[in-house]
Amino acid sequence: MIAVVQRVSEASVTIDGSISGQINTGLLVLLGITHLDTAEDLEWLGKKITGLRIFSDQEGKMNLDLKSVDGDILLVSQFTLHASTKKGNRPSFIEAARPEVAIPLYEQMITFLQEQTGKPIQCGKFGADMKVALLNDGPVTIVIDSKNRI
Repeated sequence: MIAVVQRVSEASVTIDGSISGQINTGLLVLLGITHLDTAEDLEWLGKKITGLRIFSDQEGKMNLDLKSVDGDILLVSQFTLHASTKKGNRPSFIEAARPEVAIPLYEQMITFLQEQTGKPIQCGKFGADMKVALLNDGPVTIVIDSKNRI
């Protein structure tokens, strides 16, 4: 599982002209799921996301986690994070999980993040054509791959 985590002042996802999810201070998380991902990957990544100390404290140092700033999460599925560009100019998405694998894991991640934060998770819709808007704060962007945890 790969997550691109962006610290934002605001973010939203729009589907067919309607806002599907929207947050102010918090994290926009783009989530890519592979066919090899497990519940263990999900739990490790979810804890890493919610525990990241990337919000500024009173001294301006990145020292606070999401809960400390009462932040929210906007979670968006993004299979293109697993694009392979080794050959040619057209990316291959062979490593991205098929919907029958990815959808349950995506839904489990929503539930897991809700349990971790104690707040509802805003999200896009798996497989939809989404328009994502954000105001990256910092900018701060962190890429986390659950396969690199060891």
